[in-house]
Amino acid sequence: MPEKSFLKYINKKYGDAGYAGDEFGGGAGRDGSGFPSDNPGNFMFATGIECSYPTINNGTLRRDLLEECGHYKYLKEDLGLVKELGLNVLRYGLPYYSISKADGKYDWSFADEAMAEIKRLGITPILDLMHFGVPDWIGNFQNPELPLHFAKYAEAVAKRYPWVRFYTPVNEIFVSAKASARDGLWNEQKKDDRSFVTAIKNLVASSIMANHQIAKQKPNCVIVQSESAEYVHEFSATVSKEITLLNKLRFLSLDLLYAHPPDADVCMYLFDNGLTRAEYEWFMAGEPPGYQVMGNDYYGRNEKIKLPDGSLLNASDVLGWYQVTKEYYDRYKKPVMHTETNVLNADEASVWLYKQWINVLQIRKIGVPVLGFTWYSLIDQVDWDIELAEKKGTVNSCGLYDLQRKPRPVAQAYKSLLQQFGRITIIPYGEIFELTNRQAELKVEV
Repeated sequence: MPEKSFLKYINKKYGDAGYAGDEFGGGAGRDGSGFPSDNPGNFMFATGIECSYPTINNGTLRRDLLEECGHYKYLKEDLGLVKELGLNVLRYGLPYYSISKADGKYDWSFADEAMAEIKRLGITPILDLMHFGVPDWIGNFQNPELPLHFAKYAEAVAKRYPWVRFYTPVNEIFVSAKASARDGLWNEQKKDDRSFVTAIKNLVASSIMANHQIAKQKPNCVIVQSESAEYVHEFSATVSKEITLLNKLRFLSLDLLYAHPPDADVCMYLFDNGLTRAEYEWFMAGEPPGYQVMGNDYYGRNEKIKLPDGSLLNASDVLGWYQVTKEYYDRYKKPVMHTETNVLNADEASVWLYKQWINVLQIRKIGVPVLGFTWYSLIDQVDWDIELAEKKGTVNSCGLYDLQRKPRPVAQAYKSLLQQFGRITIIPYGEIFELTNRQAELKVEV
């Protein structure tokens, strides 16, 4: 008797198209392509508006990048460009230095206009509350009262905009402290370890206290802690104590924020430079409330090589975002977001975008939960090639759009990326956590 295939009977009953293969939703299965939807399980593709506002020249000159890049003038146009790109998520910083006029006294005129437009357009903001500077009346990061003043401000913001769920209380704590108190570029412009430790502890305490006040108003808040992911490679057979310590200190802000005990070398460094035992125990008491997401910012210049003569070279992409971020993930086990990246040469931007996205895809394959990706920023920046240390007015061609709001090639590259991946879930199979009657659809694991 000739052997018969089961397919003969299936096809006879259901037809040749009766089986949908690996499409979880049957014939409705899809692959995650298409521009982002408003589905809450959608991966968070984002951009940001550059909003740094440190002081330079011993506190006499304020760098306000919202003003220098034209955002106050082009507010509505800029927010419209976010939607035009197909994005629903925006890292957005309110200018703390100009809103907070005195303790408990605020000018909400710009903030109200901006937040109303963001809400009208249906953009989800990741609200950045302190970006490299403080109001003049507070002084700088050496002020021990900063955590109290900032917590009061964060509470006021959360009360005023109760619909906001995502926050970055203090942007890049490590960079803020290092540039201001170790490299002497901004704000207090100190260059010593004690000032650096003071700045770090005051900024982390500010973030923690602000987080608590936000959570009182928004118990389900999501805190996206944007922090620079860095590494220094030493071109020497003998690794120096200096670089060994520096590669440990890059974790310091997150160690204190997430109550992760630093190693002995770092603890001795902290205690030698002003951290008290009581302060250390306060930081180690536990993590802040809400849902904590570790944002890892990565630029090619985040990796450096120290040569035998002591000079430092920018070493773009030696390890790359994947490998550097994996170190941070293995340390803290937090959901991850790629919260900043760009390249200062517009001709290289599209390739850099593709490389960063491939890093995201690769790290997700090994199970690291990357929830979002950000090209920072929407518009070109000014003087970031010298870290804002002088007001030269040099335009950095790193935006999706130039200062005239004309698209750069990377804008189209980002649109193409969204067309291919815009509807993947926030984690593979993330749809399973939705409380919905909608049928399963996504058929690929990305």
